[in-house]
Amino acid sequence: MDVRQLRYFIAIVECGSISKAAQRLNVAQPSLSLHVRNMEEGMGVKLLFRTAQGVQATEAGALLLHHAREIVGRFEEVERSIRSADAEPAGEVAIGLPSSIAEVLGVPLVRAARAEFPKIRLRVAEAMSGYVLDWLRQGRVDLGLLYAFVEDRELRSIGLLTETLVLFGSVDDPAVTDMASASDTIGMKQLASMPMILPSPGHGLRDLVEQHAAKAGVGISAQWEIDAYSAIKSLVGDGLGFSILPDHSVASEVAAGKLRAWPFDPPFQRTVHIVEPANRPATAAMRAVERLCRRTLRTLVRDGAWGEARMRTSV
Repeated sequence: MDVRQLRYFIAIVECGSISKAAQRLNVAQPSLSLHVRNMEEGMGVKLLFRTAQGVQATEAGALLLHHAREIVGRFEEVERSIRSADAEPAGEVAIGLPSSIAEVLGVPLVRAARAEFPKIRLRVAEAMSGYVLDWLRQGRVDLGLLYAFVEDRELRSIGLLTETLVLFGSVDDPAVTDMASASDTIGMKQLASMPMILPSPGHGLRDLVEQHAAKAGVGISAQWEIDAYSAIKSLVGDGLGFSILPDHSVASEVAAGKLRAWPFDPPFQRTVHIVEPANRPATAAMRAVERLCRRTLRTLVRDGAWGEARMRTSV
């Protein structure tokens, strides 16, 4: 059985007549009848039966019709994809971004996609990294940016850039004044005695902070736990404690004199990876958005919009 036979069978059932199907397909009627007999002999079941109104599918024929339409439809989709490979990318592409990345990349990426690929419908979904990873595995988004390298046979990770994390506190906090006069950098061990405001356990940033603290032989406990970066900054601004975020996330508040930030010594950094499906081919639109994402990131890093981030040399 091949795709041609499946197309013939679909036409016969839809037309309700072998002669009408022959006219529709521009194929000789005896040839269609022969194809049906060969299919029935090959599967050992009757696929069609004659009535006064024409031919109809048997129970086995109806089952074949269901699968035949799906198979032929997929082949036609492949044909369309191949023919349009060199054409202007079109279609919907969904990309999942963690909040700290979405606030920097989201708008520039949409603007760039609109200007360069007007036929692509770009959908940006924002959530915590764990949700973005789930969406990728479920096929709900086509691409995602994550802070962790994903070791998964169904997904492929490529490191794009490395960003710098900083400790920050409210300028109205007396402890901040004392720290400002003591040093321009902070050591991981100093965090042990500080009131910390961090995301809850299981959050990517919280896990990363605890991993680095453990390497330095320090135990860190959070006095307050909240996952939203905007809420963390508000609580720190109220003088309730200190926190750690990417430098670009607090750059505007630091520039406005509301917060004070300290880089770590040695530097505390994390890598942003682009993650894509490894078990299905990328569409032309997906490839275009991925390239555009890389190019937009390079522009943001070059212009200083991503703080002290640095692009990976292989990107």
